[in-house]
Amino acid sequence: MGRPKQFDPETAVEQAMQVFWRKGYGDTTPQDLVDALGIGKGSLYHAFGSKHGLFELALRHYRDTQAKALTDLLAEGEGTVKERLRKGLELLVEMDLADPDRRGCLAVNTATGLPRADEAASGLVRGMFARTEDAFRALVEEGKRSGEIAPDRDAAAVGSLLLNTVVGLRVTARVADGPDGMRRTIQAVLDLL
Repeated sequence: MGRPKQFDPETAVEQAMQVFWRKGYGDTTPQDLVDALGIGKGSLYHAFGSKHGLFELALRHYRDTQAKALTDLLAEGEGTVKERLRKGLELLVEMDLADPDRRGCLAVNTATGLPRADEAASGLVRGMFARTEDAFRALVEEGKRSGEIAPDRDAAAVGSLLLNTVVGLRVTARVADGPDGMRRTIQAVLDLL
């Protein structure tokens, strides 16, 4: 009979996500993970295969929890299209500025910090970006139908613009002194619609 696991794998992935998010993949050591998860190195490798395997699980967990919050707000939130869009963008700014570690977005950090050759992580980030861009596109299409957004706007192009706005806001928030510049950006984007 095998020994029972001494930890909950879902909790361990959440804890690992926090470490990767705070330190980045490259600066996270196996010892950092062992310390955060409270398990031995052997258990870490037995349960997750490798540091990179655990990182992939952490990115998936981030996608299914943190990144999903914005797409849910855009699709199911209350208010007009532009109100939901403003709320979503301002929520990201507020969360990023309230974080004492200024971690930003794990997906954006991964996109800027890992080599393109890391196909597994790059694919996960591309998927998160595509999901967010699709949510923006759908919101723009809804706004066109309701008359809130000009009918000649290309929903796919605006979705891409909004995704890149989010990426820029999340990077800016890591070093910003306050929200003023980011709020101006949000207003300028809304004015374009």
